[in-house]
Amino acid sequence: MKKSLMALSSVLMLGSVASAQKVNFEEYTLENGLHVILHQDKSAPVVITSVMYHVGAKDENPERTGFAHFFEHLLFEGTENIKRGEWFKIVSGNGGTNNANTSDDRTYYYEVFPSNSLELGLWMESERLMHPVINQIGVDTQNEVVKEEKRLRVDNSPYGNLFTVVKENLFSKHPYRWAPIGSMEHLDAATLEEFQAFNKKFYVPNNAVLVVAGDIDPVQTLKWVNKYFGTIKRGADVKKETFVEAPITKQINATYEDPNIQLPMVIQAFRTPSMKTRDAKVLDMISTILSDGKSSRLYKKLVDEKKMALQVGAFNNSQEDYGMYLIYGIPMGENTSETLTANIDEEIKKMQTELISERDFQKLQNVYDNQYVNNNTSIEGIAENLASYHMLYGDINLINTEIEMYRSITREEIRDVAKKYLNPNQRLLLDYVPAKDKATK
Repeated sequence: MKKSLMALSSVLMLGSVASAQKVNFEEYTLENGLHVILHQDKSAPVVITSVMYHVGAKDENPERTGFAHFFEHLLFEGTENIKRGEWFKIVSGNGGTNNANTSDDRTYYYEVFPSNSLELGLWMESERLMHPVINQIGVDTQNEVVKEEKRLRVDNSPYGNLFTVVKENLFSKHPYRWAPIGSMEHLDAATLEEFQAFNKKFYVPNNAVLVVAGDIDPVQTLKWVNKYFGTIKRGADVKKETFVEAPITKQINATYEDPNIQLPMVIQAFRTPSMKTRDAKVLDMISTILSDGKSSRLYKKLVDEKKMALQVGAFNNSQEDYGMYLIYGIPMGENTSETLTANIDEEIKKMQTELISERDFQKLQNVYDNQYVNNNTSIEGIAENLASYHMLYGDINLINTEIEMYRSITREEIRDVAKKYLNPNQRLLLDYVPAKDKATK
């Protein structure tokens, strides 16, 4: 019966892949350097207008960290033609939604509107680019908003400083060594002129990509794009610095005390190559084998069978310049971080010395086929993927072809990549423990 159900599941997943449509798009570059991508999808009367800027935490002054994330908030304050506090009212009043997010590598803004408000969405994003109002009242207001976000998501959240501690130990030269939320002391010390200079440097058309997707007429859309964005002046070319980290050749040991937790966590972290590499794709697959679902190797062994861990997982956090591969576990009962680490190491060793079975390999491929379909089922997902593949990967057509790379990965590559990157002498071993006055008795 189980075999029949699994076979049926595989057929359903493969069937969904067969129905996946190629993502068609048109590309243009305006004279001011703004790259424009249009994708038509008339399945629903909805459109998305989105702009991705090639600026993230890694582009900040080490003495002014948090600027990119700060601008994620600041550029909703208003423009010369959108009064302060009116941005969200305009969007919701026209049946739309909007949001933004920041990473180490880029900042992304978007609005989703009924298709009859497409021109409004384009005008609003052009306003954000051409006429932002960056004044002291906006800076002071958003400073408090960011501080509250940090208190909520980092300072007072269980395991909230995990990424911060991992990054500062894995990187010594690269700006990935600090988290996008940045330092509140740096933001407090920054002058209004520094914020205005950051905007002038990075929020320019030649450092951005505009994606318009959904129920659009491409001809009319391009006319509106030229109307609202074509007159914006090109900025100075943005020069990106290159930071090279020396290989890790000896285990890094670190401990962090968190007052918000009662149970310790042990983390192994490895510095891995850029998300643009083939090896990064293989590492994605390795994390799926190790911890995706209750039948995965780490969960089945350490949570289900041995009951050594309350939680366990592995994931590949790929980024533009480097990646971070993390394996974590929360010991349960009398088990210690040391015994949990030893058992995790056993599973990694198997990955490095044995080929996964043909059955598990087919299951793995089905997972990625299904994931490929899911990533392109909404116009929101398609728009962000188009922007990311163009800006961060330098190959927009990966939206259609990346799945072929995953399908071409072999069992031998999985073994060899695990052996290449996931070794004890290449890792950070972090004991993330309760603060002494909070430790479980």
